[in-house]
This record gives sequence, structure tokens and C-alpha cells, in this order.
Amino acid sequence: MPVSPIDLAIKHWTRVLGPEFVILQKEILLDAATATFATDFQIPVILRPGSRQQVQQCMRIAQVEGAPVYPVSSGKNWGYGSRVPSSNGCALMDLGRLDRILDFNEDLAYVTVEPGVTQQQLFDFLAEKKSRLWMDASGASPDCSLIGNTMERGFGHTPYGDHFGNVCGLEVVLPSGESLETGFARIPNAKTASLYRWGVGPSIDGIFSQSNLGIVTRMTLWLMPSPEYFQAFFFTCNDKSALAAVVDAVRPLRLNGTIRSSIHIGNDYKVLSGLGQYPWRETDGVTPIPDKCMPNLRKQFNVGYWSGSGGLYGTRAQVKEARRLLRKALAGKVSKLQFIDDRLLHYAMHFAGLYRLLTGWDLGRALELLKPVYGLMKGIPTNKPLASAYWRKRHAPPLNMDPDKDGCGLLWCSPVLPFAGANAENLTAKVSQIMLGYGFEPQISLTLVTERAIACVISICYDRNLAGEDRRALECHAKLLQLLSEEGYPCYRLGLQSMREMDGQNGYHHFLRTIKNVLDPAGVLSPGRYQAAAMSLDDKGAETAASTAFLNQTRPELDRSIP
Repeated sequence: MPVSPIDLAIKHWTRVLGPEFVILQKEILLDAATATFATDFQIPVILRPGSRQQVQQCMRIAQVEGAPVYPVSSGKNWGYGSRVPSSNGCALMDLGRLDRILDFNEDLAYVTVEPGVTQQQLFDFLAEKKSRLWMDASGASPDCSLIGNTMERGFGHTPYGDHFGNVCGLEVVLPSGESLETGFARIPNAKTASLYRWGVGPSIDGIFSQSNLGIVTRMTLWLMPSPEYFQAFFFTCNDKSALAAVVDAVRPLRLNGTIRSSIHIGNDYKVLSGLGQYPWRETDGVTPIPDKCMPNLRKQFNVGYWSGSGGLYGTRAQVKEARRLLRKALAGKVSKLQFIDDRLLHYAMHFAGLYRLLTGWDLGRALELLKPVYGLMKGIPTNKPLASAYWRKRHAPPLNMDPDKDGCGLLWCSPVLPFAGANAENLTAKVSQIMLGYGFEPQISLTLVTERAIACVISICYDRNLAGEDRRALECHAKLLQLLSEEGYPCYRLGLQSMREMDGQNGYHHFLRTIKNVLDPAGVLSPGRYQAAAMSLDDKGAETAASTAFLNQTRPELDRSIP
């Protein structure tokens, strides 16, 4: 019986990495192939290289043997596929051992990291250095990779919230095993390698974002100098129809720079999921939450139809003026607008019990949600938002949360729409109708992520341990994608189950396939990830012949290239 390409590659990978870093235990492989929704792809082996050189050697072996490889940084891409590869039978390359902070400059405000460096690791590093610089944190786990989130074009909460817009100097291992650096980093002794992202000549950083054209093994992140003064704002709307007016009111403040960071707006379902788990007692176990129960829940938790938050950064005078302009813009459009700084937050937490006795409102419960959000606006990572993945579970989130292992159902759908109230109102209404029809609470957040666009994150939360829920959730997700396509709101980020829908025959796809065929003649790096694989039968036959010729030509060199 002929030996499979993956088995041939495993022998060589073991020589390069050592047997302890070539994982073959079935239980571990099964865990790695588990996501927060139904998947059927199998993982034959997990590779754990410890250096860029070992990543290169692994990819050379993959090319020669024709063995597909799928790299992940921390693998905590929950809601989009976790660490499950984009095609069946891929070796999973876990880059978690590449966890060094390679360079740091307080004066020029940058840090250079490897893919295994997490949000918490960088936060702790800056604290140990007593740095006056802030990182930008996403709402994902503190154990999530900085590079992983950046390459997926994730976003955060501070003025540096556009993660991919605030990096430079990528070190990339190509599918062939060759290594390159982008921008000025490719020029020996360039003193601006970490400071100026474009370099000279064509800029290629973006081609490695959301792609399968290379593995980023190093990146420089720009950090934010801590402002003289920071103040967060929070608002609620008790009028369901207020969303459009609020969005239109804050747009000029984003466009003219009064508000420099993202503003987050969540509907009542989204906020409730952040405050606790599904109200089984109040609903008598019925799902989704009946309409008749929602007014009582909003009153009980002091939640409006819409709740928003954002940050003001600058000198005290700048923040004061921004606060005045924001109050003026939202006057008559929101039910409550509050401004909170470090001092007020301290007093609110200290006197929460007394406040409850005087007013009957459990301020402490609200602070459980407010404090982590407030911290995110200062670059402080938190695992609090991750608890919402347990929304429909019958048990409380464990101390060490792992939505994959714990059977949490979570699918995210992330469209982008114009920064206009009519679009926000249209999208949320139609999404809500579809999700309620499938039996899921429409948990919707709108992030006013740039001066001109809104990134919407739609959460489908369920319990994977209930029969039929996986199927229903995937059907709901597919229906949402259909709606978004019809309405003209494409997603900025795709999950594992959606990437196949990128197929097409236009110039964009032809360009990507051309580059892919040149950089990855054997098609072994993350096949199917963010790239159309469809081609004509003639093209496919030609590519297969080219790949076979490449493998036959390079296989004799394999033993000479591996120590």
C-alpha cells in the first residue's frame, strides 16, 4: 500500500522538530478539530515549531511531499472556526512556541512580537516596564494572539483599534519555505523598519492578511501613548426606533476627529448576554426569549433597547470640549448619557451596595459589564466577553473557559455597512426577523469602526449538546449571508464554513489564483482559506501536472536540506 504524502512528511517533520513537538495522540487531534459549530474535517498531526527556521523547514517538507499545512497562532478564533483547518487532512501548525517579544521602544512607541505572543503577555510586559504606552485590546480572550487577530483584521477600542492599520515590518515564511520581510525591514540596517510601513516600491503587507500566501512569524505593532486624560461614555436608548438618529448624530464627530476611537452599540439581547446567561426561570425554559418577557428583563437589568459606549482621549481641555459636543449631538436622542473616569469608577464600585439600598438598582451587576468594557478602552484585555459564549448553557461558565471543549455553540456573522442610520436600522431589523424565526436571540453589536463604515457582529449562540441545534444554527447563518448579499453588506471576516463562498471568476480571483500558483505550486498552505479554489478542468489539469513535476524535481533534495 502506498504511503500517503502526510505520512511521508511526518517522518521528516519529526526529524526537524523532535517527536515531542509532532503531536499524533488521537484525543489531542480530536480536540483540535472541534469548533463552536459542526465541522467534519480531520487533523492527522499537529506541528509545534519553535523558530522561524523550523517553520521554513516544515514548509519545505510540505512542498516536497505535497502535504497540506494549516498554521494558527493561538487557535482561539472562536465563532469563525477556532483552529480547525480550512480543508480536510491538513497538518495543524501551532505557532504558540514562537512567543518572544523581540524589540521594544518606549520613545517611538512600538513593539515587535512573534505569533505566540498574547494580549495578556504584552499587557504584562508593558506593566513590568512601567511603560506609558497602551496596547489596543480586542474583546477576545487575553490568551489570544496579537498577530492572529491582526492578520484577521480584527479591531479594538482605542484610537489604535484598526489593528492591521497600525503594524509594519512583517517577517513572512512563504509556502516554499523562503522567508521575506516587508517594507523597509527588507533593507539591511534600515533604521525605519519599525516606523514606516510602506517602505519603497509596491507594498505587499496586505496580501498576507486573510490569505493563504504566507505565514507571518514576526510583526511590529505600534502602541498608543497614554493620554493626559481619558473618559469613557455610556448611553442607553429606551426608544427602539432611536438607533438611526444616534448613528447619524455621532457620524460628524467621528469624521471631524472629535471622537477618535470606535463607538460600540449593542441591542438589548447583546447586553443581556454580557450580563449573564439565558433567563431560563423567567422564560419557563422557552427559547428564544418571548417578546412578553423582554420589557421585564430590560427593567430588571436596567437595559435599554440600545446601549452604547466609547472613549474620549486627550488633554483635559480636549476631553471637556469633546464631551460638550457629544452631549449636544445626542440630546433628545438617548435616554441616558453618562461619563466615567477612573475616579468615578472607583467610587461607583466602592459604594455599589449603598446605591442598591437607596435605589433598589443592582449597580454592582451593571459594573460587572461596565468595568471590563471600560478597561478595554484603555487597552486592558479581559475574558469577560467570552462568557457570553455560554449564553444558552445550563451550567455557569467554568473558571478556565474553553468554548470548543465545553460544547458552546457560537457562530459569528460580520457584515460591514455604511455609517448611516438608515442602513443600521434596515440591517438590524431584517437580521432580527431572520434569527427569531430560526429560534435564536438576535444578539447584534454595531461598531462605528471608521469615520465612514460600521462593522456589525451578529452572534448566534446556542448549546451544541442539544440535538439539531448545530444544523439549525448553520441554516440560520447561511440565511443571514444570503440576506447580506442581497442587501449589499458583505462581511469583513469569514468563518471556516463561509470561505468556500468566495469563489468567483473575476479579476480579483484570477489575480489571487495566479499568485497562489506561483508561491505555492503544490497548493499545500491552508488550501481553501480566503481564496477561491475553483478553476476550469483544463486549468486544474495543468496545475496538477505542474505540481507533480515540481514534487518530482525537488524530492531528491529533501534529505540534503534537512539536518
